[in-house]
Amino acid sequence: MGAASPSVPSVSEILSLYRSLLRVARHFPDYNIREYTKRRTVDAFRQNATLSDPSSISSAFSHGNSQLQVAKRQAVVYSLYVPQLRSVMELQQPRF
Repeated sequence: MGAASPSVPSVSEILSLYRSLLRVARHFPDYNIREYTKRRTVDAFRQNATLSDPSSISSAFSHGNSQLQVAKRQAVVYSLYVPQLRSVMELQQPRF
């Protein structure tokens, strides 16, 4: 028998990781960091959506999990240094 193939994450595990990354992004008090984290998450998942090789999928999933842990730690640190003024983007009210 050949080498064991890496464990490929299920679609539900991948979607769970995606939602977790977006959820963590909401914890950043700074608008710019929060929006960057959201944009980076969406861009990375779009880029990796075409992966078909099981080892590439597993590698990307593993990298995503490590990025989730980093983002969680960064959100805690950033929460200690909340900017005193909100971003202009957050102050704008939608017009109806």
